[in-house]
Amino acid sequence: MRFVDEAVIRVKAGEGGDGCVSFRREKYVPKGGPNGGDGGNGGSVFLFGKENLQTLADLEYRHSYQAERGRHGMGKNRHGRKGQDVRVPVPLGTDAFDSETGAKLGEVLEHGQELVVARGGKGGKGNARFATSTKQSPRDSTPGEAGKERQLKLVLRLVADIGFVGLPNAGKSTLLAALTRANPKVASYPFTTLTPNLGVMRTKDCRFTIADMPGIIEGAHQGKGLGLRFLRHIERTRMLVFVIDAAEGHPDQDYGRLCDEIRQYKQEILDRPRIVALNKLDLLSAEPPELALDAPGIWISALNRTGVEKLQAMIDKAFPK
Repeated sequence: MRFVDEAVIRVKAGEGGDGCVSFRREKYVPKGGPNGGDGGNGGSVFLFGKENLQTLADLEYRHSYQAERGRHGMGKNRHGRKGQDVRVPVPLGTDAFDSETGAKLGEVLEHGQELVVARGGKGGKGNARFATSTKQSPRDSTPGEAGKERQLKLVLRLVADIGFVGLPNAGKSTLLAALTRANPKVASYPFTTLTPNLGVMRTKDCRFTIADMPGIIEGAHQGKGLGLRFLRHIERTRMLVFVIDAAEGHPDQDYGRLCDEIRQYKQEILDRPRIVALNKLDLLSAEPPELALDAPGIWISALNRTGVEKLQAMIDKAFPK
């Protein structure tokens, strides 16, 4: 299925049912009291998290969701039934915004979590609610309230334990395949990865979800090369692994460029634990040089798996418990 990380949908909650005006009508009770029931509340529209979803693509084919209205109240103090809710499945990491005001309504981060995005209208009151000692035969009732209607903008930011960050063609997808059972597209040209890939790395005691992010280019924080859409996917990762193409000859500069793009996008992301994986060791003709980095580094070859087990151990040790 095609990866889609933004979608716009229309949601409408159900109207509340009207309250009823009714009086007791019994053979030996000529002046029965009021017994009109309340209307039922309208159904609401919820987003709910579904862990096996990784894209908002399904929402491209259905743009409108409407909950059921509440049923009207009835005589004999029978209240109307509540309208049925509508639940829209979304992948974990989905943010919901009111597209007209830009206000953030909430986020869905866990499987089964529900977020109400349009609340149903309250049911109206039947005339039984208006009876008093001085007003014993009220003909008053209230109509049901309208349900909330709005247009939503949904934005997906992947939820992963570890995010791979690198320039195009640094070998991130090859490393993901080496560490996990993921099978991402791998080729020797830039921008093979145009959407994030997910994989699961298992150690003796832990299980980590890894997201291989599309390559970040200079100016990504300004939106170049779909940079903003790529960068936002690292926001919910708990740890970063910078994958650097050491064969290019300037790994320290490449690492600095990546940090600078992230810093200009959102400084606090760099406060998380990070490791620098200096990749393509197999292409170096001489001993790898010593580098002055502000994070732990390791020389690896994702292609022939040199240093991959050591990198796995470093991740296991440095990951925030």
